[in-house]
Amino acid sequence: MAMKRHGKSPASSGSDEKVMFFRDVSLGPHETRLRFRLIHFWEAQNPVKKTLIGLEMLLIDEQGTVIQGFIPPGRIKKYLPEMKRGSVYELINFYGSKNKPMYRVADHIATVSFAWNSELSVLHDIPIPFDEDRFRMHSYEDFEANCDLKGDLYDVLGHMKLVDGQCVTERPIIDEAKVATTRHIMIHVQSHEGPVMKLYLWDQTATDFCKKFKSSEKTPTVLLATAVNTKRLGGTLALSSMSPTRVFMDNDVQPTIDYLAWLSSNPEIAKQVSAEVVTKRETMTISDIFSYMTMESAKDAFFECTATIDDVVHGSAWYYIACTGCHSKATKGANSLICTNPRCVKDTTAGVAQYRAKISVYDSSEQGFFVLLGDAGFQLTGRHASELVSSYFEANKDKGPDHEVPVPEALISIIGQTHKFCVKVTDHNFSGNTRAITVTKILPPETPSPTEASLGDAIAATSMEAVQTGSDMCEPSNSRGDSADEEGKRTFDSVDPEKVKRARCEK
Repeated sequence: MAMKRHGKSPASSGSDEKVMFFRDVSLGPHETRLRFRLIHFWEAQNPVKKTLIGLEMLLIDEQGTVIQGFIPPGRIKKYLPEMKRGSVYELINFYGSKNKPMYRVADHIATVSFAWNSELSVLHDIPIPFDEDRFRMHSYEDFEANCDLKGDLYDVLGHMKLVDGQCVTERPIIDEAKVATTRHIMIHVQSHEGPVMKLYLWDQTATDFCKKFKSSEKTPTVLLATAVNTKRLGGTLALSSMSPTRVFMDNDVQPTIDYLAWLSSNPEIAKQVSAEVVTKRETMTISDIFSYMTMESAKDAFFECTATIDDVVHGSAWYYIACTGCHSKATKGANSLICTNPRCVKDTTAGVAQYRAKISVYDSSEQGFFVLLGDAGFQLTGRHASELVSSYFEANKDKGPDHEVPVPEALISIIGQTHKFCVKVTDHNFSGNTRAITVTKILPPETPSPTEASLGDAIAATSMEAVQTGSDMCEPSNSRGDSADEEGKRTFDSVDPEKVKRARCEK
């Protein structure tokens, strides 16, 4: 096939009309034809001024090459009525502008920008097949390598472990009012046998996820999220949705269908919990914690777990006598109490009662036993163990000092309460000596975890940085018929998941 000037390869569609492939699109004006399927489009907004920057698109041609498209704000009304995701179009005349260096959704160096003389028409009779979509899946290692670089937005594919803190083995109940208030939902997703990753879906993407999840007849297990940004927060990799992010589940597209088939043939993978990620304080179910405790690679770790208190275990002491200095257990000596901690500076101690109450708890996945220590008991009851013990002996002066104080009403009153517990698993749990899990702290139910708060701050900072650097990413061109100012706006980075208003032009 003959080559046109500038190395362009024309394509014939069975007629005399010449069509340019995306692979041949270069920078500058083009008076030629493009033919493509419209995969997706979304509004780009200035997150500070709340003004519309333009309409961004993801396009694919008959060779399977993907390129980004852009329509300036003054031209959106002209083309939007004919735009529908999945339809095939022909575009005559366009401008090849430079693809932005930050938060890219396509590998191509150019962006197809609609110019003053561009003509868009729908193709109904298509003799040549077009792929419906094209994904850029990356692994955990890839996300790690590209973390915080603010370059390309890649796609993540895996199976869901937790949805809004709930295990997917039993259908999670999504609180849509909460999602609307917080404007996000968090998913724990694992790609094949890699580490579990936190995925934050924001605004319209969170809403789309909730609708799709709730409308599924069976509980979805596989998730594909496109165009996610990577951040490291508190030492942990986090993925965050952006303006162009889309979500697919189970049988929606071929990659999710293939992954679902792989997961069905490897059912043990869905039950595994990665030790690498949960060494950070993660929200886990009781069942997930038990699974972690059986892993060979498990090590001391803290988790957050929301559970309901079913009972306070009777028949064993709910407190112990502790050293007043280090709070380790104190034992009886010849004439005084002796601290059992060899590193404690106190050889003898007066002793003070501390909580060590065993409670039966449950969540939607499993039942188990938690052990309340020290401040955790006080946070639940509002009273110190030493106060309760002293009150009992004052009311029962006939009881000797060796008498074991029965479970007080202050502890019994917590039965039926649901709390978010900070728990710790140690060598005692891994060796199989006990399945009882130590509670170190009771967390306020409505307080977001530090990672979530940090993510919100980081996203806001990303937005401001995009505003400040947007003018530096432009490549003005008067040949488009656009002003330099409009071109600067076009290349402004606009995909901030917290501040950007999501696409209102759904078709």
